[in-house]
Amino acid sequence: MPRATTTPLTATPPASDRGRGQKVQSAEVAVTVLKALAALGGAATLTRLALQLQEHPAKVHRYLSSLVSSGFVEQDPITARYFLGSEAIFLGLAAQRQSDVLRLCTAEIAKVTEDLGVSCLVAVMGNQGPVIVRWEEPVQAIVVNVRAGFVMPVLWSATGRAFAAFQRSAVVEAVITRELAAATAQQRRELPDRKAVEAMLAGYRPHGCTWLRDQPLKGVGSLAAPVFEANGQVAAVVVALGVAETFDLRPDGPNAKVLRAAAQSVSQRLGHAMADAS
Repeated sequence: MPRATTTPLTATPPASDRGRGQKVQSAEVAVTVLKALAALGGAATLTRLALQLQEHPAKVHRYLSSLVSSGFVEQDPITARYFLGSEAIFLGLAAQRQSDVLRLCTAEIAKVTEDLGVSCLVAVMGNQGPVIVRWEEPVQAIVVNVRAGFVMPVLWSATGRAFAAFQRSAVVEAVITRELAAATAQQRRELPDRKAVEAMLAGYRPHGCTWLRDQPLKGVGSLAAPVFEANGQVAAVVVALGVAETFDLRPDGPNAKVLRAAAQSVSQRLGHAMADAS
Protein backbone atom coordinates (compact mmCIF):
# COMPACT_ATOMS: atom_id res chain seq x y z
CA MET A 1 0.00 0.00 0.00
CA PRO A 2 1.45 3.42 -0.87
CA ARG A 3 2.50 5.54 2.08
CA ALA A 4 1.47 9.12 2.44
CA THR A 5 4.08 11.83 2.84
CA THR A 6 4.79 12.24 6.56
CA THR A 7 5.32 15.99 6.76
CA PRO A 8 5.47 16.77 10.52
CA LEU A 9 2.21 18.26 11.69
CA THR A 10 4.01 20.11 14.48
CA ALA A 11 6.47 22.13 12.36
CA THR A 12 6.46 25.85 13.22
CA PRO A 13 7.51 28.50 10.67
CA PRO A 14 10.14 31.10 11.62
CA ALA A 15 8.82 34.09 13.57
CA SER A 16 9.71 36.46 10.72
CA ASP A 17 7.55 34.53 8.34
CA ARG A 18 4.68 33.75 10.68
CA GLY A 19 1.22 34.63 9.35
CA ARG A 20 1.53 33.93 5.65
CA GLY A 21 3.92 31.08 6.41
CA GLN A 22 1.48 29.51 8.84
CA LYS A 23 -1.26 29.58 6.20
CA VAL A 24 1.04 27.91 3.68
CA GLN A 25 2.06 25.30 6.21
CA SER A 26 -1.58 24.63 7.16
CA ALA A 27 -2.41 24.06 3.49
CA GLU A 28 0.55 21.70 3.13
CA VAL A 29 -0.47 19.75 6.21
CA ALA A 30 -4.09 19.53 5.03
CA VAL A 31 -2.86 18.08 1.73
CA THR A 32 -0.71 15.61 3.67
CA VAL A 33 -3.74 14.43 5.64
CA LEU A 34 -5.78 14.05 2.45
CA LYS A 35 -2.95 12.06 0.83
CA ALA A 36 -2.77 9.78 3.84
CA LEU A 37 -6.53 9.21 3.74
CA ALA A 38 -6.32 8.43 0.02
CA ALA A 39 -3.43 6.01 0.63
CA LEU A 40 -5.64 4.14 3.09
CA GLY A 41 -8.30 3.62 0.43
CA GLY A 42 -10.25 6.82 1.02
CA ALA A 43 -11.63 5.90 4.45
CA ALA A 44 -10.04 5.29 7.85
CA THR A 45 -10.46 5.74 11.59
CA LEU A 46 -8.67 8.56 13.39
CA THR A 47 -6.35 6.02 15.01
CA ARG A 48 -5.36 4.41 11.71
CA LEU A 49 -4.87 7.79 10.05
CA ALA A 50 -2.69 9.03 12.92
CA LEU A 51 -0.60 5.87 12.64
CA GLN A 52 -0.21 6.42 8.90
CA LEU A 53 0.96 9.98 9.55
CA GLN A 54 3.03 8.98 12.60
CA GLU A 55 1.43 11.77 14.61
CA HIS A 56 -0.65 12.07 17.79
CA PRO A 57 -4.39 11.51 17.14
CA ALA A 58 -5.33 14.82 18.82
CA LYS A 59 -3.20 16.78 16.37
CA VAL A 60 -4.56 14.87 13.37
CA HIS A 61 -8.10 15.43 14.65
CA ARG A 62 -7.65 19.21 14.58
CA TYR A 63 -6.81 19.14 10.90
CA LEU A 64 -9.59 16.66 10.16
CA SER A 65 -12.10 18.99 11.80
CA SER A 66 -11.00 21.78 9.48
CA LEU A 67 -11.21 19.50 6.45
CA VAL A 68 -14.69 18.36 7.50
CA SER A 69 -15.81 21.98 7.76
CA SER A 70 -14.56 22.67 4.23
CA GLY A 71 -16.20 19.56 2.74
CA PHE A 72 -12.97 17.80 1.79
CA VAL A 73 -13.51 15.12 4.44
CA GLU A 74 -16.69 13.63 5.89
CA GLN A 75 -17.27 11.40 8.91
CA ASP A 76 -19.60 8.43 9.10
CA PRO A 77 -21.82 9.05 12.17
CA ILE A 78 -22.15 5.31 12.82
CA THR A 79 -18.61 3.98 12.37
CA ALA A 80 -16.81 7.31 13.10
CA ARG A 81 -14.55 6.59 10.13
CA TYR A 82 -13.39 9.55 8.08
CA PHE A 83 -13.67 9.45 4.30
CA LEU A 84 -12.95 11.75 1.38
CA GLY A 85 -15.75 14.30 1.03
CA SER A 86 -17.59 15.82 -1.89
CA GLU A 87 -15.04 18.58 -2.46
CA ALA A 88 -12.21 16.05 -2.64
CA ILE A 89 -14.28 13.94 -5.03
CA PHE A 90 -14.89 16.99 -7.20
CA LEU A 91 -11.15 17.63 -7.49
CA GLY A 92 -10.48 13.97 -8.12
CA LEU A 93 -13.05 13.81 -10.87
CA ALA A 94 -11.58 16.91 -12.49
CA ALA A 95 -8.21 15.17 -12.58
CA GLN A 96 -9.74 11.91 -13.78
CA ARG A 97 -11.38 13.66 -16.69
CA GLN A 98 -7.92 14.26 -18.07
CA SER A 99 -6.70 10.71 -17.58
CA ASP A 100 -6.26 8.15 -20.31
CA VAL A 101 -9.16 5.93 -19.25
CA LEU A 102 -11.73 8.70 -19.53
CA ARG A 103 -10.25 10.06 -22.73
CA LEU A 104 -10.39 6.59 -24.29
CA CYS A 105 -13.89 5.88 -22.91
CA THR A 106 -15.19 9.18 -24.25
CA ALA A 107 -14.02 8.32 -27.75
CA GLU A 108 -15.59 4.86 -27.55
CA ILE A 109 -19.00 5.94 -26.25
CA ALA A 110 -19.13 8.57 -28.99
CA LYS A 111 -18.88 5.70 -31.49
CA VAL A 112 -21.48 3.64 -29.64
CA THR A 113 -23.84 6.62 -29.58
CA GLU A 114 -23.44 7.04 -33.32
CA ASP A 115 -23.71 3.31 -34.13
CA LEU A 116 -26.71 2.54 -31.92
CA GLY A 117 -28.40 5.96 -31.82
CA VAL A 118 -28.69 5.86 -28.03
CA SER A 119 -27.45 7.91 -25.11
CA CYS A 120 -24.21 6.72 -23.49
CA LEU A 121 -22.33 7.56 -20.34
CA VAL A 122 -19.12 6.80 -18.49
CA ALA A 123 -19.10 6.35 -14.71
CA VAL A 124 -16.33 5.98 -12.13
CA MET A 125 -16.71 4.79 -8.56
CA GLY A 126 -16.90 7.48 -5.90
CA ASN A 127 -17.27 7.17 -2.13
CA GLN A 128 -21.07 7.24 -2.32
CA GLY A 129 -21.51 5.18 -5.50
CA PRO A 130 -20.90 5.36 -9.26
CA VAL A 131 -20.52 8.95 -10.48
CA ILE A 132 -21.35 9.94 -14.08
CA VAL A 133 -18.37 11.79 -15.57
CA ARG A 134 -19.18 11.69 -19.30
CA TRP A 135 -22.44 11.88 -21.22
CA GLU A 136 -23.06 11.49 -24.98
CA GLU A 137 -26.39 11.95 -26.71
CA PRO A 138 -27.63 11.11 -30.20
CA VAL A 139 -29.60 13.56 -32.34
CA GLN A 140 -32.89 12.23 -30.95
CA ALA A 141 -31.95 11.82 -27.32
CA ILE A 142 -34.15 10.29 -24.65
CA VAL A 143 -35.13 12.77 -21.96
CA VAL A 144 -33.69 11.87 -18.55
CA ASN A 145 -33.00 13.91 -15.44
CA VAL A 146 -29.43 12.75 -14.83
CA ARG A 147 -26.20 14.26 -16.12
CA ALA A 148 -22.49 14.41 -15.30
CA GLY A 149 -21.96 14.50 -11.54
CA PHE A 150 -25.05 12.41 -10.75
CA VAL A 151 -24.42 9.53 -8.31
CA MET A 152 -26.06 6.25 -9.37
CA PRO A 153 -27.16 3.51 -6.96
CA VAL A 154 -25.17 0.28 -6.90
CA LEU A 155 -28.00 -2.24 -6.50
CA TRP A 156 -30.66 -0.42 -8.49
CA SER A 157 -28.80 0.52 -11.67
CA ALA A 158 -27.03 -1.43 -14.40
CA THR A 159 -24.10 0.95 -13.86
CA GLY A 160 -23.74 0.11 -10.18
CA ARG A 161 -24.29 -3.60 -10.75
CA ALA A 162 -21.42 -3.61 -13.25
CA PHE A 163 -19.07 -2.26 -10.59
CA ALA A 164 -20.36 -4.73 -7.99
CA ALA A 165 -20.37 -7.77 -10.29
CA PHE A 166 -16.87 -7.36 -11.66
CA GLN A 167 -14.96 -5.84 -8.74
CA ARG A 168 -15.71 -5.91 -5.04
CA SER A 169 -14.21 -3.29 -2.76
CA ALA A 170 -14.79 -1.82 0.67
CA VAL A 171 -16.56 1.14 -0.91
CA VAL A 172 -18.90 -1.06 -2.96
CA GLU A 173 -19.63 -3.27 0.05
CA ALA A 174 -20.49 -0.26 2.18
CA VAL A 175 -22.86 1.13 -0.45
CA ILE A 176 -24.57 -2.25 -0.86
CA THR A 177 -25.09 -2.48 2.91
CA ARG A 178 -26.53 1.04 3.00
CA GLU A 179 -28.84 0.47 0.03
CA LEU A 180 -30.17 -2.82 1.39
CA ALA A 181 -30.97 -1.12 4.69
CA ALA A 182 -32.82 1.69 2.88
CA ALA A 183 -34.57 -0.52 0.31
CA THR A 184 -38.26 -0.06 -0.39
CA ALA A 185 -40.72 -2.92 0.03
CA GLN A 186 -40.67 -3.55 -3.73
CA GLN A 187 -36.87 -3.54 -3.80
CA ARG A 188 -36.76 -5.96 -0.87
CA ARG A 189 -38.94 -8.36 -2.79
CA GLU A 190 -36.35 -8.33 -5.58
CA LEU A 191 -33.26 -8.45 -3.35
CA PRO A 192 -34.25 -9.44 0.20
CA ASP A 193 -30.72 -10.09 1.52
CA ARG A 194 -27.03 -10.45 0.71
CA LYS A 195 -27.51 -13.97 -0.59
CA ALA A 196 -29.94 -12.70 -3.21
CA VAL A 197 -27.51 -9.90 -4.13
CA GLU A 198 -24.67 -12.38 -4.65
CA ALA A 199 -26.86 -14.63 -6.80
CA MET A 200 -27.94 -11.68 -8.93
CA LEU A 201 -24.37 -10.47 -9.46
CA ALA A 202 -23.13 -13.98 -10.25
CA GLY A 203 -25.72 -14.22 -13.02
CA TYR A 204 -24.19 -11.23 -14.81
CA ARG A 205 -20.52 -12.27 -14.75
CA PRO A 206 -20.52 -14.89 -17.54
CA HIS A 207 -21.93 -12.28 -19.94
CA GLY A 208 -19.36 -9.55 -19.31
CA CYS A 209 -22.08 -6.93 -18.85
CA THR A 210 -25.15 -6.01 -16.82
CA TRP A 211 -28.61 -4.92 -17.91
CA LEU A 212 -31.67 -3.45 -16.23
CA ARG A 213 -35.03 -2.09 -17.28
CA ASP A 214 -36.95 0.76 -15.60
CA GLN A 215 -34.33 1.20 -12.85
CA PRO A 216 -33.37 3.74 -11.69
CA LEU A 217 -35.10 5.58 -14.55
CA LYS A 218 -38.66 4.61 -15.47
CA GLY A 219 -39.04 3.88 -19.17
CA VAL A 220 -35.30 3.48 -19.76
CA GLY A 221 -33.35 0.32 -20.47
CA SER A 222 -29.64 0.23 -19.62
CA LEU A 223 -26.70 -1.93 -20.61
CA ALA A 224 -23.38 -1.53 -18.76
CA ALA A 225 -19.93 -3.01 -19.35
CA PRO A 226 -16.80 -2.70 -17.17
CA VAL A 227 -13.50 -1.23 -18.33
CA PHE A 228 -10.50 -2.89 -16.70
CA GLU A 229 -7.08 -1.51 -15.89
CA ALA A 230 -3.90 -3.55 -16.45
CA ASN A 231 -4.10 -4.85 -12.86
CA GLY A 232 -7.64 -6.15 -13.34
CA GLN A 233 -9.34 -3.40 -11.35
CA VAL A 234 -12.47 -1.80 -12.80
CA ALA A 235 -11.40 1.66 -13.92
CA ALA A 236 -14.80 2.76 -15.24
CA VAL A 237 -18.10 1.48 -16.58
CA VAL A 238 -19.53 2.40 -19.98
CA VAL A 239 -23.32 2.44 -20.28
CA ALA A 240 -25.81 2.63 -23.13
CA LEU A 241 -29.39 3.80 -22.46
CA GLY A 242 -32.43 3.50 -24.68
CA VAL A 243 -36.21 3.52 -24.55
CA ALA A 244 -37.14 0.51 -22.43
CA GLU A 245 -39.83 -0.79 -24.79
CA THR A 246 -37.56 -0.93 -27.84
CA PHE A 247 -33.97 -1.11 -26.56
CA ASP A 248 -32.60 -4.65 -26.90
CA LEU A 249 -31.17 -5.64 -23.50
CA ARG A 250 -30.30 -9.24 -24.34
CA PRO A 251 -26.73 -9.99 -23.21
CA ASP A 252 -26.16 -11.85 -26.48
CA GLY A 253 -27.92 -9.19 -28.57
CA PRO A 254 -26.30 -6.69 -30.94
CA ASN A 255 -26.43 -3.76 -28.48
CA ALA A 256 -24.59 -5.70 -25.78
CA LYS A 257 -21.97 -6.86 -28.28
CA VAL A 258 -21.27 -3.31 -29.44
CA LEU A 259 -21.00 -2.01 -25.86
CA ARG A 260 -18.79 -4.89 -24.71
CA ALA A 261 -16.52 -4.35 -27.69
CA ALA A 262 -16.16 -0.69 -26.76
CA ALA A 263 -15.29 -1.56 -23.15
CA GLN A 264 -12.85 -4.24 -24.24
CA SER A 265 -11.15 -1.89 -26.67
CA VAL A 266 -10.42 0.58 -23.85
CA SER A 267 -9.38 -2.23 -21.47
CA GLN A 268 -6.91 -3.61 -23.96
CA ARG A 269 -5.40 -0.17 -24.59
CA LEU A 270 -4.99 0.17 -20.82
CA GLY A 271 -2.99 -3.06 -20.84
CA HIS A 272 -5.64 -5.51 -19.66
CA ALA A 273 -5.66 -8.84 -21.50
CA MET A 274 -9.11 -10.37 -21.74
CA ALA A 275 -10.90 -13.00 -23.77
CA ASP A 276 -13.43 -11.76 -26.31
CA ALA A 277 -16.80 -12.03 -24.58
CA SER A 278 -18.71 -11.30 -27.73
